[in-house]
Amino acid sequence: MKDRRVGSRDRRQVPEEDATLRPPMPPLPPPREVRSKAHSLSSTSLSGLDAMTATDRLKGIDPKEAAELLAAMPVGRASTILAAMPAPLRDAIIVHAPPGTDWSDAQSYPSGSVGRLLEDPPAVFLTGTSVHDAIEELRGVIERRMVVYLFVVDERERLLGVVAFRELLYAPPGSKLDEIMIINPFALRPRLMLVDAMREVVTKHFPVYPVCEDDGHLIGQVRGQVLFEQQAFEISAQAGAMVGVEREERLATPWARSFRFRHPWLQINLLSVFVAAGVVGVFQDAVDKLVVLALFIPVLCGQSGNLGAQSLAVVLRGMTLGELRAVSLSKLLIKEGWLGTLNGLITGAVAALAMFVLALDQPGGDALMLALATLIAMTVSCALSGVAGAMIPVALRRFGADPATASSILLTTATDVLSMGCFLGLASWLAL
Repeated sequence: MKDRRVGSRDRRQVPEEDATLRPPMPPLPPPREVRSKAHSLSSTSLSGLDAMTATDRLKGIDPKEAAELLAAMPVGRASTILAAMPAPLRDAIIVHAPPGTDWSDAQSYPSGSVGRLLEDPPAVFLTGTSVHDAIEELRGVIERRMVVYLFVVDERERLLGVVAFRELLYAPPGSKLDEIMIINPFALRPRLMLVDAMREVVTKHFPVYPVCEDDGHLIGQVRGQVLFEQQAFEISAQAGAMVGVEREERLATPWARSFRFRHPWLQINLLSVFVAAGVVGVFQDAVDKLVVLALFIPVLCGQSGNLGAQSLAVVLRGMTLGELRAVSLSKLLIKEGWLGTLNGLITGAVAALAMFVLALDQPGGDALMLALATLIAMTVSCALSGVAGAMIPVALRRFGADPATASSILLTTATDVLSMGCFLGLASWLAL
C-alpha cells in the first residue's frame, strides 16, 4: 500500500470522545467533463459505453490522456472499464493516474465490492499533528482535491479518528488534531459487497466514508454519492439480466456487440422452447382427439408463469435488501409453494368452470373429468411454479452465478414444462 500520510510525526494520547461523526458536509460536486485533445471522445460519452467498447476506444489514445478521461468519470464506471482491459493497457493507464485515484488497489478487490470504488484520501495525518501544521499542509492539497474529512492515523496507518474540515476553523492553531477528532469513526471494509454497504450507510448520509481493513489499517475512502450511483446502476441492470441482457450493455453499445451480448441467451431460450414443445409432442394424440386441450395450454402456462415470476421478483428483492439471510430456505419454499397452491386453487376453479362449459360441446371427452384435470393441473403447476421462482435465484447464487442472470428464461422453461406436462397428463388419464 502507498504511504498516504501528509502530516507531522508528533505523537499524542487520543482523548475519549463521542464516536459519532458530526453532521455531514454538503454533497461533493460531480466530476467535470474532460474531452480528448486528439480524438472526439469525452468522459461523458465514454461513460455511456459498455466496458468492452470503451476499452476499444481507449486503445488508440495516449495512456496519459486515457487516464484523464477515466478520472473524470464516475469511480465505479472507471473501475469497471479498467477491469475489462488487457493487463498491459490497464497498467499503462494506471501509471498516469491523476492524484486522488486509487485504481491499482481498487482492481485487487472483487467486482461489486466497496474496494472497487476506492479513492486516495486527500488528508491523512499522524496522531499528534497540530492544527496549524495540518492547515499548512492542506493549503496545497485543497487546490487539487476537495477535503471533507481529515483522517488521523497512527504509525502503522491504523485509523484513530476523523476531523471534519470545518472544525479547523474553530480550533486553536496550537491544539492537536487528536483533541478535536472523533475517535472510532464509522468505516467500511473493502471486501464488503455493495448491497451490504448500502444497508450500513443508508441512515448515515455522510459525503465520505473511510475504508479500512479488519485491523483498522486505512486504505482509502469512498464517496457516498459514488455508492448510491453504483447501486442505482446495479438495480437498473437487474431487469435486463433477468431476460438475458448483459449488464454492461448500454444504449450507445454498437449493434454488433449488442448482438453478441444478447444472442447466446436467445439460443438458450430457443432450446427451452423445444423442451416445452417436446412435452406437447408426447401428448399429441390427446390434443388431436380433444382440440379444447390446445385452447387451455396457454392459459395454464401463462398463469403458472406469472405466479412464478411474482415469487422470483420477491426473492430477488429479498437478496438485494439482504432479507434472505433471516429466512431459512425450507420456510421460504414452503411459503411460496403454499401461496402458489392457494392462488392456483382459486384461479383453477374459474378455469375448470370454463373448461366444463367448452368441453360439453366436444365429442370424445368427459367434460367433468376435463374440468377436474384443469383444476388439479392449475393448482399443482402454480404450487410448483412458486417453488421454482424461489429456488432458481437461490440455486444460481449457490453455484456462484448472478441470481438475476437469465433467471426469467430458466423460470419460463420450468413453468411451461410443469404446467403443460401436468395438464396434458391428467387430461389423458382422467378424460380419455
